[in-house]
Amino acid sequence: MVSMYFFGGTASSFIDWLNTKTGLVRWVERRQSGLLGFLFALSGLFFWLMQMMLYFSLFKYVILIIGSPVFAYLSEKTEAILEGQELRFQFSEVKADITRGIKVALRNAALQTFYSVLLVILSLIPIAGWITPVLGVTNECFYYGFSMMDYSFARKRKGTASSNYFINHNRGLAVGNGIVFFLMHLVPFVGWVLAPAYAIIAATFSMRRVREKNGIPK
Repeated sequence: MVSMYFFGGTASSFIDWLNTKTGLVRWVERRQSGLLGFLFALSGLFFWLMQMMLYFSLFKYVILIIGSPVFAYLSEKTEAILEGQELRFQFSEVKADITRGIKVALRNAALQTFYSVLLVILSLIPIAGWITPVLGVTNECFYYGFSMMDYSFARKRKGTASSNYFINHNRGLAVGNGIVFFLMHLVPFVGWVLAPAYAIIAATFSMRRVREKNGIPK
């Protein structure tokens, strides 16, 4: 809640600074138009909401990056339990999984932000803009699920190309996993802690079922 208040204030200050530096405030005041003033205020609110949307979206990736050591271990442990094997801890392998997890999270954050900006532009188009909220949430959940599912490929020492191919051909699985991660974050503090762990375990379970269904070697 403190971070929400801080970032909300920062976003407002940035908009005020931008309006002042560009001279938009003085230009609108000189026009003395009620309609123009309303549109100016509405655009400011829209820009503020866009900043908050990006903040909440990218905040989850900060959690994924910071918690990558725990998530890598948790994915390994879950797989070991499912296969009835004892977990053999090797620091070099876990370190490689952590590094890959961070890279994937950063990549997904960049791609998600890019597509989110495109959706914001699309939202300005009448009628077409009505579906942008659904597309935005779906886009966000897909990349969250992608980050979780990639740990299974990292554990099998599969390259990112294999991971990209499989997950892009199983988007529903990634979106479903990401939705759980997304919804659990709506619960302050507790959800932030439990959501990544739950999503990692769920992704490991689902990936195992897909491999068994398609006859893919473990």
